[in-house]
Amino acid sequence: MTDNQYSMLLMAPAAIFLAILVVWPVVKLVVDSFYNLDPLAGTSEFIGLGNYVDTLTSPDFQAAAGRTVVYTLLVVAAEFVLGLATALLFHALGQRSRVFRSLFLYPLMIAPVVAGLLWRFLLIDNFGIIGTLLANVGVLSDPNQIGWLSNPDIVLFSVAIPDIWLTTSFMTLVLFAGLQNLPGDVIEAARLDGVGGWRMLTRIMLPLLRPVIAVALIVRGVDAAKAFDVILIQTNGGPEQASTTLSLLIYQTMVRFGDPGLASAMSVLYMIAMLIVAVIAIGTIWRPGKES
Repeated sequence: MTDNQYSMLLMAPAAIFLAILVVWPVVKLVVDSFYNLDPLAGTSEFIGLGNYVDTLTSPDFQAAAGRTVVYTLLVVAAEFVLGLATALLFHALGQRSRVFRSLFLYPLMIAPVVAGLLWRFLLIDNFGIIGTLLANVGVLSDPNQIGWLSNPDIVLFSVAIPDIWLTTSFMTLVLFAGLQNLPGDVIEAARLDGVGGWRMLTRIMLPLLRPVIAVALIVRGVDAAKAFDVILIQTNGGPEQASTTLSLLIYQTMVRFGDPGLASAMSVLYMIAMLIVAVIAIGTIWRPGKES
């Protein structure tokens, strides 16, 4: 057996696993998007691009897409700023930050469903702990003055809080690992040249961290864009669909309205959009093959 044949043999189990659990579902999803499916009657009718036309002209899909963009930008931007600040703090503390790093990673170990339930109890109207505490210290005149999960104008920001709380640790961990691997001679040379803290960060450290930042933003961006369980537990997309993102809309179209074909078309467009965003992020942030 040649080396190539032996390598193929070793990769075969993983390839079969991916083909069954990834490739085939994607192919089935694309095929279903061209049909009008009735799960109850067990019938299917080929309608070509009909589902895609209905999806792109649907006000609900357009509104959900806009909310998904806002939610993703809010979550990823907050996590990046907080994660970078925390990573820089840990990097400056060195070995003295070991205990704090361990404590800071605890939210990352909590299941999203549990986090959603926790923050629902903290923010819910009438007996939410945060509203009660703010009223007790005099910030609010009434515990229900802010409808965290009932006000359509702010509910999207409220449901983003658990996501930020959960995964800022991930952003911190990735950026801290990148900071630890920065070339020490470059940093030392910049210090000897009198480069200050802000210029050191923006002109030296962040450009060197481009590949790490690209990976962190793409992973978190895709994960935030498909946020489902945290929002479902807190608001189920309400009130007035103000927190219905694309993932929730696809779920509702499939389960509540029983339209697998339309849900498949939404999913395909969603997948293509995520792929385009990832390619753009790699080209603009990472810029592989180009000099910083």
